[in-house]
Amino acid sequence: MRATIIRFPGSNCDHDVEHLYGTLLGASTSVIWHTERDLKKPDFVVLPGGFSFGDYLRTGALARVSPVMDSVKKFVSEGGSVIGICNGFQILCECGLLPGVLLRNIERQFLSRFVSIRVESTASTFTQKFQKNSVLTCPVAHGEGNYFCDQETLKALEGDGQVVFRYCDRSGSRDDSSREINPNGSLNSIAGIMNAKGNVVGLMPHPERAVETLVGAVGGTTGLAMFQ
Repeated sequence: MRATIIRFPGSNCDHDVEHLYGTLLGASTSVIWHTERDLKKPDFVVLPGGFSFGDYLRTGALARVSPVMDSVKKFVSEGGSVIGICNGFQILCECGLLPGVLLRNIERQFLSRFVSIRVESTASTFTQKFQKNSVLTCPVAHGEGNYFCDQETLKALEGDGQVVFRYCDRSGSRDDSSREINPNGSLNSIAGIMNAKGNVVGLMPHPERAVETLVGAVGGTTGLAMFQ
């Protein structure tokens, strides 16, 4: 298994992902700088969390024009699998590989806490080892995680089964209006989506921080199956 991790100026979760794949799962990992174009022939690409380019203009707006993103788009068009976590999700939306946008959290405050998310689809590359409706508990750490799109796009996402994760409580129940359950105010409590082919996934929570009992806290290892 070969994973390529993209590092942008301001990335801060790239080491987490490198440890996860390289140390815990024994995969071959390549960490490449955003100005590179050679993806090192990976099985999949990871866009990690952080604050690329300091979130200037808006989240992901500058990262989307980094040279490496041309290679990522080509990789996707050829059927390659890509996952974007937190800032990575924002970048995927900005560059058009996923629909919609991540707005400021509804309370206009930075969120750093544990959340529960429900698996809505096992059709993506990264959720095939889960049972549908299973619940993961992992951290969020973002100021712009409020997923939004127009009603036509939302209808298509829901109708085509492209919602991959949804915010919920520990039992799996959803409440869009609850700031405890849906803390950033995302439409339909959407925490993550995929493209129509299922080879591109983006989500705001950090399952890579819930893969070891030692540091997973209340999330334990519930996120590990996403990366195996």
